Amino acid sequence: MATLIIKDLHAKVDDKDILKGVNITIKAGETHAIMGPNGTGKSTLASVIMGHPRYEVTQGSITLDGEDVLEMATDERARAGLFLAMQAPMEVPGVTNSDFLKTAVETRLEEGEHLALFDFIKSYDKALDDLKMASDVPHRYLNDGFSGGEKKRNEILQMKLLKPRIAILDEIDSGLDVDALKIVGDNVSAMQGEDLGLLMITHYQRILEYINADIIHVMMQGRIVKTGDQSLMKKIDAQGYDWLKEELGIDDERVIVEDKEPVFLNPSKKEAL
Repeated sequence: MATLIIKDLHAKVDDKDILKGVNITIKAGETHAIMGPNGTGKSTLASVIMGHPRYEVTQGSITLDGEDVLEMATDERARAGLFLAMQAPMEVPGVTNSDFLKTAVETRLEEGEHLALFDFIKSYDKALDDLKMASDVPHRYLNDGFSGGEKKRNEILQMKLLKPRIAILDEIDSGLDVDALKIVGDNVSAMQGEDLGLLMITHYQRILEYINADIIHVMMQGRIVKTGDQSLMKKIDAQGYDWLKEELGIDDERVIVEDKEPVFLNPSKKEAL
């Protein structure tokens, strides 16, 4: 039973403090959702958990079953069972989806184990069918030329085959139409269970209509300011966040102000970091 514990986590980027004391514990079998307005640090938290080099942890700890996650490289975190479905997945021309995913699955195997190619292909085909993706996806380059919705489904396809212990979904609902949202939601819901701890990051409650969350958190000013159950989500959906800001005496909930050009991973593709 995996347990991810985040204690008093502080992190900054470009000398700007973003996370200011995040505390959260996610256990296998639990589904948590972090909600909040833009610029409050939600996606930064996901990036820090997975070890994005742009962010510097200045205080606090992250442990997975007692192991120090902050001492692990990103690939080591993935092999340990952490998974991030990215908000803006990168395009990787020259690497096919099937080669990428086959290699990723192999890295999760125990020493001495070998991947049975037939079983891999069978699982891959079933995942494609579940997600209603085109049959040529395995032979296309990773996310190259994919629509936004295809990229999001491809992230969930990877999750289905990798079978992580703790999965983080960073705004997996953004950019999805109603039909695609239901497909993604139903597939994630089917993976919920005692072997998976799930953290969903979202602005809206609509994804939570398909994926039941046990615990709802609200992030403002780089920390979690409110935790509750489904009733908290429903109140936010009905009333927004102003009541909570007033209750907590918060004037500006943001830690990130989008007043300059974003940093692009691939300037030609304009995919923001």
